[in-house]
Amino acid sequence: MNDEALPAVRRAVYRPVREGNALEDTVARLVQTIRLGVVAPGASLPAERDLAARYAVSRDTVREALRELADAGFLVRRRGRYGGTFVADPLPQPPHPLTVETAQLEDVLGLRRVLEAGAARASASRTLDSAVREDLWARHEAAAAASETDYRRLDSLLHLTIAEIAGIPSLVELVAENRATVNGWLDTFPLLPRNIEHSNAQHERIVSAILAGRADAAEAAILEHLAGSEALLRGFLG
Repeated sequence: MNDEALPAVRRAVYRPVREGNALEDTVARLVQTIRLGVVAPGASLPAERDLAARYAVSRDTVREALRELADAGFLVRRRGRYGGTFVADPLPQPPHPLTVETAQLEDVLGLRRVLEAGAARASASRTLDSAVREDLWARHEAAAAASETDYRRLDSLLHLTIAEIAGIPSLVELVAENRATVNGWLDTFPLLPRNIEHSNAQHERIVSAILAGRADAAEAAILEHLAGSEALLRGFLG
């Protein structure tokens, strides 16, 4: 199992940006890549020329976006033979508690329920080959064994894998964008050990239902799982 096993997720975060707001969209897409854990803290981003090609923007735009995020503490630029642009480790934390408007919070969480429940149902409804089945279970095991530092990144990759298995490319883009917003909020408050234990048990039920082809059970399990993080988000941010 490795991050290259998520080609649809990579296509989603590295797809071309809009021409009218090239710099802002490039910054946002890079932040999304970091928030989702597609590139882990301490790991390097693709080269500037590769990012420019993927985003369909100039290298100057990419360079300026990278500079903005380096100044904000999200990236580290290194020169020399082993140089490049690396995701900061650790990532910067918000200096003040975050408050999110109730309407915005409920909009994002409502969309998440629709997207992720649909992804779980669609994944469970497909015939999955052995490689896909093994990768999905490995994603669950990686999240279950993760340290607190890596937990949210590996949790995200599990959920994105479920979206990818659904076989609907545009769904992966929507889940990635939605989850990046949620992860930005989750990063403003600490992980709770008992919540991690509960979350891992729910992950096992979700993945087992998908592998068994039980669409109703997969949808019910993921909705129960999402309800737990919704309660935390409302408590910390509302």
